[in-house]
Amino acid sequence: MNRISRMAFLVAALAMAGHAAAQVTLYERDGFQGRSFTTNEDVKNLGREGFNDRSSSVAVRGDRSDRWEVCEDRRFRGRCVVLRRGDYPSLTAMGLNDRVSSVRAVSRNARVDDDRYAPMPPPVETSQAVFYEKEGFKGKSFTADEPLGDLRRSGFNDRASSVVVTGERWEVCQDTRFKGRCAVLRPGQYASLAAIGLGDRISSVRSLSDAVRIDDDRYAPMPRPAQVSQIVFYEFEGFQGRSFTTDEPVGDFRRSGFNNRASSAVVRGERWEVCDQAGYFGRCAVLRPGQYGSLAAMGLNDRVSSVRTVNGSARVNDDRYAPPPVAVTDYGRRPNERVFEGTITSVRAVLEDSGQRCWVEREQVVQERNAPNVPGALIGALIGGVLGHQVGGGRGKDVATGVGAITGAVIGAHAGGSTGDPQASTQNVQRCSSSPGQARPAYWDVTYVFRGIEHRVQMATPPGASVPVNEQGEPRV
Repeated sequence: MNRISRMAFLVAALAMAGHAAAQVTLYERDGFQGRSFTTNEDVKNLGREGFNDRSSSVAVRGDRSDRWEVCEDRRFRGRCVVLRRGDYPSLTAMGLNDRVSSVRAVSRNARVDDDRYAPMPPPVETSQAVFYEKEGFKGKSFTADEPLGDLRRSGFNDRASSVVVTGERWEVCQDTRFKGRCAVLRPGQYASLAAIGLGDRISSVRSLSDAVRIDDDRYAPMPRPAQVSQIVFYEFEGFQGRSFTTDEPVGDFRRSGFNNRASSAVVRGERWEVCDQAGYFGRCAVLRPGQYGSLAAMGLNDRVSSVRTVNGSARVNDDRYAPPPVAVTDYGRRPNERVFEGTITSVRAVLEDSGQRCWVEREQVVQERNAPNVPGALIGALIGGVLGHQVGGGRGKDVATGVGAITGAVIGAHAGGSTGDPQASTQNVQRCSSSPGQARPAYWDVTYVFRGIEHRVQMATPPGASVPVNEQGEPRV
C-alpha cells in the first residue's frame, strides 16, 4: 500500500470513527422503557429490525453537533423531524409516537430549517471522571470528559489514587489505548483505586454509553454515592425557626427572602463561603462540613447576604475559616438500601438554661503587668443531630434523626507578666444574654431497640413511636 493509499485509508477510518460516536436509541415505551433498538448508521426500513412503528421515546448521543432525522415512512419519506443531541421521553408531542419507520444521521454541515427541528430536549447530564493524586480525593486532580487513550499526554499517567464519576460509566485501564487490566466504574465516589488493583496504575480512560452492555465481572465494586453538597440556614440559633436550603451559589439572599436572617447553619458535602454583602463581598467566612449552632461567633449572625461553594481543590488560608463545626455523621439513605423501624423504648428530655445563650468574641483589652490572669471563655454546649426528617409511625410526624454531639471548649487565658507599662492584647471573651422564660429541652436522648439490640440517639425534636434504621440499626434520614 503506497503512502497516498495509506493516508486515504486513515482519513476514511477517522471519518468512520467520528460517525460511530453518534448514535440514536429508540425505546418501545415512553420514558425510555421497554425494548430498545440502537444504531449508529442509517436505517431505511425499521421493519427489518423488528422495530417499525414501535418507538415512543428516543435518546440521541454523540457530540453537540450530532443530529438525527426520524421519519414516519420508509426511505426517509413522509413526515420527518430532526432531533438534536439529548433525551426525548415522548414522541407524542411531535406526532410520531409509534410511527417511526426510518432514521438517519444528519451531516454536520447540513443546514436545517428551524421548523424541521423537534422541540429542544432537556440537557444531557455531563459525563466526567475527576481523578485525584491521593486517596480520599486529595492532592492534585485531573478531569476527563472525553476518551483519553494515553494519560502521559496529560501528565497524569499512573498517578490516580481516587476518582469521582458523574453521568455515564467510565472504563479505566492500566495500559494505554484501553488495554491491559481494565475496570468499569459506575457513577459515584471511589475513595481508593487500590481496592480494585489500579491505584497509581491508570493510563487510559473512556466513558461508556448506556447502550453498551457490560458483563458483571468487568465492573468495579459498587461505589459510595456521590455526596450532595448543600447548606441549610436556620432563622434562629440551635437550628430553630424557618430554614432555607441551597445546593448552588446564591449571589443575593434578598431574592430568596432570607437576607440577613440566618443565625445557624448545617453544611454537607463541600465547603461553603458565606458573606455579609451580596455578590460575595464584605466580611466572608468559609464553613467546613458540619453543624454551626450559632453564627454569632464569626460575626455573621443575621448578616448573611450571599453564599457559594468552595471547590474541593481550592486552597483556603486558615484565617478565612470559621471556627470548627460539630461534625455531621452521614445518616442519609443509600441507593437501594432497605429501611426498617426501630422501636423507641424511652425518651429523656435534656433541658437548657432558661433564656440564656452565650457566644465568644475576640476583643482587644489593656492589661497592667502583674494583673491576674484573665480567665478563658467557656463555649456553651452545642447540640448536634441530623435535622428535620419525616417519619411514619402512622401519623407522619416531623422528627429530626441522627447522632448528636455535645461540645464544650475552655479557651485559656492570656497570662500576665512582670511589672511595667500597660500592654494591649486580644483575647476570647464570653458574651451572654438572658431573657425571661421557662427552661426548654435542648435535645431528646432516645433509646430504641432493633432486632433485640439497644441503640441510643439524640434528636432535636420530640420523637414518634419509632426511628427509621438500616439493617445494622443505624439511623437513616
